Amino acid sequence: MNTNTKENQEQINIAMRVIADHIRTIAFSITDGQLPSNAKAGYVIRRILRRAVRYGYTFLGQKQAFMYRLIPALIDSMGDAYPELAAQKTLIEKVIKEEEESFLRTLETGIALLEKEIPAAKKSGILDGKIAFTLYDTFGFPLDLTELILRENGLGVDTEIFNSEMQKQKERARNAAAVETDDWVVLKEGESKFVGYDDDYIETKILRYRKVKQKGKEFFQIVLEKTPFYAEMGGQVGDSGWLAGTEDDCVIDIIDTKKENNLSVHITNSLPANLMQEFHVEIETERRDAIARNHTATHLLHAALRKVLGTHVEQKGSYVSPDSLRFDFSHFQKLTKEEIRKIEHLANWGIRKNSPLEENRETPIAKAKEMGAMALFGEKYGDTVRVIKFGSSVELCGGTHVRSTGEIGMVKIISESSIAAGIRRIEAITGEAVENMLDTAQDKIADIQEFIGNTPDIRTTLKKVFDENSELRKQAEEFVQKQLAEYAEKLLARAEEKDGTTVIKHITKISAEQAKTLAFLLKNKQPKNLKVVIGSVFEGKPSLTVLLSDDLVAAGENAVTLVREAAKHIQGGGGGQPFFAQAGGKNPDGMEKAVNSIGN
Repeated sequence: MNTNTKENQEQINIAMRVIADHIRTIAFSITDGQLPSNAKAGYVIRRILRRAVRYGYTFLGQKQAFMYRLIPALIDSMGDAYPELAAQKTLIEKVIKEEEESFLRTLETGIALLEKEIPAAKKSGILDGKIAFTLYDTFGFPLDLTELILRENGLGVDTEIFNSEMQKQKERARNAAAVETDDWVVLKEGESKFVGYDDDYIETKILRYRKVKQKGKEFFQIVLEKTPFYAEMGGQVGDSGWLAGTEDDCVIDIIDTKKENNLSVHITNSLPANLMQEFHVEIETERRDAIARNHTATHLLHAALRKVLGTHVEQKGSYVSPDSLRFDFSHFQKLTKEEIRKIEHLANWGIRKNSPLEENRETPIAKAKEMGAMALFGEKYGDTVRVIKFGSSVELCGGTHVRSTGEIGMVKIISESSIAAGIRRIEAITGEAVENMLDTAQDKIADIQEFIGNTPDIRTTLKKVFDENSELRKQAEEFVQKQLAEYAEKLLARAEEKDGTTVIKHITKISAEQAKTLAFLLKNKQPKNLKVVIGSVFEGKPSLTVLLSDDLVAAGENAVTLVREAAKHIQGGGGGQPFFAQAGGKNPDGMEKAVNSIGN
């Protein structure tokens, strides 16, 4: 066995060991609920998977997704010790396959670009960091893979320049959303306390404040001693409301509430004149109630998703606002209409049950898990947690909720989509928003019914109308074809003979498409020694059509050249092929000159 063969075999052996090791890590991580992504632990999983894909691509010749097909073998060898692998088999295979296919497209492009740069890099032994950054930033080619491929070619990469380019990019991003903050002005020492689970309004004092500038706008951040305002967190938007002085008539709008360094920070456009007085603060209750309806609906939808699709479904993100809700979850395929309907029906059944809120604050984490509460993978929890229970739905949650599910009214899923490999997203509305949507739909149906004669069977009537329309269109097209054929006969009868060539020049009012049909009808009737020039003004738009028989083209004439030159008279341009060309323009008044300018 020659040296080169030994080296190749060693590379193959290494690749197989890397893939075998990495497939275990990836499969176990997905089983535990961690999916590949561009953030935190998800990015680690994505990099591990991509490294394995690259070894298979380069050393095993695997140009298509293959790792997902190794999952049955992994289950055979380790399924007894880890039964979760078999339970989540479909999800694991789906996620890995999608990730492989996505990265293989990137890998092929990246390797091709990198290979073009390697010969130049061999002169200095190092690849320019800017090139490595372009591969990363533009084509999604990770630096560690660039370094790996370069090492295999005895090369390195200028990481200092790469890091410099990366820093420039980060600075550009920071500058785009740059926030200038003054130092905190402390009015009173103490810790801020959230009381919003129990109170919508309270009397309180300002602990500290500071001025903030962003994108040319100036506003203020205020920390209160006690606050009923929920700060944006866990996917739920922050509360808004107002702050009113108890010693003067000042009223300041609180436009949002954010969480910063575990502090509830209230955003305002101005400050009260007397900062030391006591203030009456109150949340915008209608907005809070709408948020609470949507938040509780996410819990009911989560429970319904797990019941309809399976227990592999886990929350991967959410967004709750007064207007709608968004819920991201792990699942391996698009939901069918039937599945969406089942999920909606289950969630609405939970609403009609009017299950009361069972809230358990400061619950030991172990007890919360005994209660069946689901902890989100990757989330950090303290020794005690807040458990929210509505009927069979039990979750760890710090957000605000309705007092009983009946307050939601109704939930309606308005969209379902994929946002990443193995992650789906549903968007939904509740309460009054559902009523408004149903009103709009009902009004549209009523308008359609009125338009078609108030028939009760809209579908049958519309199908009949469409069928009749299709038949009429067919008849109209046949009629037009017949008329054009007769038109062609008349034009041939009036044609001029010039040096053995039949020349037809005509100005009409048909469309450019009909002019094309007419030209080819003329060619069919006289395939040799024919030159057709049709000028048309249809709905105010001028167009030119030129057709030449094949023998004229063979003799050196060109329809494209003719039509482009003539189109100058109608302030236009066009193109086509040597035997047929068309042009459009802007000046109908120049049509006669355009047609006559095309010589024999």
